[in-house]
Amino acid sequence: MNGKTPKKSTIQNIVFIVLIALLLFSPLGTFVKVQLNRLIAFSPKTIAETDQKMLSNYHWQLKDATGKTVSLEAYKGKIVFINFWATWCPPCIAEMPSIQKLYADYQDKIVFLFVTTDPFEKANAFMIKENLTLPVYQSVTNPPLEMESSTIPATYLIDQQGNVIVAKIGTANWNSDSFREKLNELLKK
Repeated sequence: MNGKTPKKSTIQNIVFIVLIALLLFSPLGTFVKVQLNRLIAFSPKTIAETDQKMLSNYHWQLKDATGKTVSLEAYKGKIVFINFWATWCPPCIAEMPSIQKLYADYQDKIVFLFVTTDPFEKANAFMIKENLTLPVYQSVTNPPLEMESSTIPATYLIDQQGNVIVAKIGTANWNSDSFREKLNELLKK
């Protein structure tokens, strides 16, 4: 067997392993994961009124890239859209364009908080690279229990009364007609 070329099945196995490695550990893999997540993103559903939870507190502290600290308390009585995300998260990256479109149309009507654990330098470089203008924050204190998640993206919509009316873990199409209708209904209240 010495000196012979490898069997066809051995070559196929090597090619398969290389492709899997590319998909798992390279920018190509991230691109593919982002595109797949965009394909499966649907409009988020509103939580049934009987299952909605009211925020237990508004003491959550956040800071922006300039070091300015804000409290959720400052937004009490307003509609608040909160998205937990990271630059390394393909599902987060997948939903960002739909969030950007929503933000462009509603930024003067509702509060948007995009919360990351990434350093601001990395998050801001990502925002510039992706042509996003979303306001980025980091948590200083823990969020209310109703918004704690070990998975990202995690997105919450809080109404004017402090009820969590949308709690979506995973990718969603935030720029859908049905979600915009929900926001418009809330804004009429």
